[in-house]
Amino acid sequence: MGAKQSFPRVQIPSGRTFVVTGANRGIGYEVAKWIAMMGGTVIMACRSEDDTMKAMRQMDKEYKEEKEKGTPGLVDVAELSLVFMKLDMSSFQSTKEFVQAYKESGRPLHVLICNAGISKAKPEQTNDGYEYMLQVNYLSHFLMISQLLPMMKGNESESRIILVSSDAHKLCGYSLEGINYKGDPSQFGFLDYYGRSKLYQIMQMHCLHRRLRNSNISVTSAHPGTVETNIGAEFKDMAAYQIFLKLNRLVGLMRTPLHGATTIINSAVNPELKSMSGVYFKDCQPASTTSVSRDEIKQEELWNKTLEFLKEHLTEEEIYCLEGADP
Repeated sequence: MGAKQSFPRVQIPSGRTFVVTGANRGIGYEVAKWIAMMGGTVIMACRSEDDTMKAMRQMDKEYKEEKEKGTPGLVDVAELSLVFMKLDMSSFQSTKEFVQAYKESGRPLHVLICNAGISKAKPEQTNDGYEYMLQVNYLSHFLMISQLLPMMKGNESESRIILVSSDAHKLCGYSLEGINYKGDPSQFGFLDYYGRSKLYQIMQMHCLHRRLRNSNISVTSAHPGTVETNIGAEFKDMAAYQIFLKLNRLVGLMRTPLHGATTIINSAVNPELKSMSGVYFKDCQPASTTSVSRDEIKQEELWNKTLEFLKEHLTEEEIYCLEGADP
């Protein structure tokens, strides 16, 4: 089941900088570690500084172990180039503070990997008033992209935006009515709403691809596969979820975090993909998505609705840049 997928062990220039949201655990951990082990500078955008510092120390330990094993393609440094920056995707204020701190750091940004995600069993609203999965998985990443885009457009080298989506987008409905769920908790279809948040990322990819087609930035999305990570923590006591995990293990569909990260890493570092944009990757290969995700009218409808949600957080200049104008 995609066992042959791999990413090239390329030497990444140390000045090439990657932001990985949710980089201190699961899939994001492996993405950040392997990019750093190949020489990239990785900004680990996470909520907890303590957890992230522990993850960074573990990455350095595993890096030394990989070097001792003679793993090819690794950079030769004393410590990996890893930097913690605080980011809570459930807060627009935290998202904006992260962007401001990043701009003030003077660092370039070449690759933005929108990996952080959450799955909620019950409907819950963020302090900003949005359904948690909608904001964490989609809206806050949209806001962050919008505010970092002018910086990325200023790069002389090619730049990439990677949205970590999922084949779960094939199992959901689509309607902008009720996009921000505030209804009866007993009627909340959590799997449907999780799938929708991933569907929105693919539709966002297509909208960005059209607007940035003449720029130095490519936009892709990636399906990591079924990986047992903390994203399913809320479901661990649910019998249906345990059956789902057992069935996936039984038929060999359950992946390790590294296996799940492979397509994302490939999308971020493979030099052969620098001109590929508007593509959904699965097992490191272009893959099909639903007809709804490819519907340009629905894509633009979602785009406009999203801008309506975020209008208080974006400047006119940021919106112009987002729509394709030069910064």
